[in-house]
Amino acid sequence: MIATTSNATARDELMSVYLRQWKVLRTLLRRRTGSQDLAEEALQETWLRLATMQRPLSAIHDQQAFLLRVAGNIAVDLARKEQRHSSRCISDEMLMEAMADSRPSPETFAVDRDQLRFLALALAQLAPKPRTALLLNRCDGLSHAEIAERLGVSPSMVAKYLAQALRHCRDHFRAQG
Repeated sequence: MIATTSNATARDELMSVYLRQWKVLRTLLRRRTGSQDLAEEALQETWLRLATMQRPLSAIHDQQAFLLRVAGNIAVDLARKEQRHSSRCISDEMLMEAMADSRPSPETFAVDRDQLRFLALALAQLAPKPRTALLLNRCDGLSHAEIAERLGVSPSMVAKYLAQALRHCRDHFRAQG
């Protein structure tokens, strides 16, 4: 390009090169970004950038190389922006998982209800002290010493009550299953 050419003429020539190289640019940008949408966006941004450039375009010696550089830089910027955006977005899978119903299925509910009935029957068959010791330990989280104090027995007796109650519940479930 001759240095004496006016900026408007240089812009027209650069835009003409853009239009002639549009398909080649699109292919190159699609490869560079890995996305047809990003390539199309980069093409549009390149057109706008060329149309609004304020620098003296007559100083450009290789318009095609300049065009490839501008479009390539824009494509890289758009791909980076997309990558940053994607890393902060919630994926559809994550959204669906978050929205998933956490309630048990009807089958799970029925099985759990049956097991609770079996447990209630097993507990009803226990003598009062072993039953109380088991409930205080497993439901209320009391230690052997705390249970012993409440029941008026020694901690070693509480251990025996708990072993008896657990053994009874295990045997009851085995007999039902």
